Amino acid sequence: MKNRLSPTIERFTGFAETYDRHRPPPPDVLRDILTRYARAPYPRLVIDLGCGTGLSTRYWAEWAAQVVGVDPSPDMLQQALAQTRYPNVTYLLGFGHQTGMASGRADIVTCSQSLHWMEPGPTLAEVARLLRPGGVFAAFDHDHYPIFPDWRAEQAYRNFRQRMVDLDDQHRITQQVDRWPKSEHLSRMQESGYFRFIRELDLHQVVLGNAERLVGLALSYGSVQSLLKAGFSDSDLGLDTLRLEAARILGDEPRPWYWSTRLRLGVV
Repeated sequence: MKNRLSPTIERFTGFAETYDRHRPPPPDVLRDILTRYARAPYPRLVIDLGCGTGLSTRYWAEWAAQVVGVDPSPDMLQQALAQTRYPNVTYLLGFGHQTGMASGRADIVTCSQSLHWMEPGPTLAEVARLLRPGGVFAAFDHDHYPIFPDWRAEQAYRNFRQRMVDLDDQHRITQQVDRWPKSEHLSRMQESGYFRFIRELDLHQVVLGNAERLVGLALSYGSVQSLLKAGFSDSDLGLDTLRLEAARILGDEPRPWYWSTRLRLGVV
């Protein structure tokens, strides 16, 4: 049965392996920050809403007693299950606003690159229900553009993304997908009344990347996949140009990329 979130689920169908392979994991320092705020050095339960392929769920596998990832996309969860070898990590088919899990059990609830796809009011209410008193909610998003080894790689990537945006605006391929601005995450958390402490900060990490990863990163975006599904070619999107530029500028050797992540956290 279709609902208002069906276009979002369809948007993230068909490229789970590409997403899992090329997106960055959460930065290591995130664990230390969240466990300190939650006063839980080894959390009993971490719930990861909108977990996708499980990148942000497996992240907790060796640092928490139980980890549960929740996502509405069967395709993404299939990839998550295929990539997970930890008995304390499980996955549920569900929504951020309706997990079906017990109340007041979680030490930490996270949304990695996902809160902007969730209706804010019901989702924050569900987060507050899931957390025990003093538990921590964390919504975090990676910057679109890491610092590449060469500024020309970023320029090529920016040009590609702008061409994608222009095509989407012209043909209105993904206009039916609901989303809420990331810049308003913190204010919505404040206005919800569920959190007694809220703050926002930037985290940083180094990941390795090359030309293949740059193109894979481009292909990991739902907007790009939606345009490809609609029949646009690599040439239409500028993917062929991006491949050539990435190969010329970055080559095959993995080199450091410097990536920033914006974290919004709240204590219930």
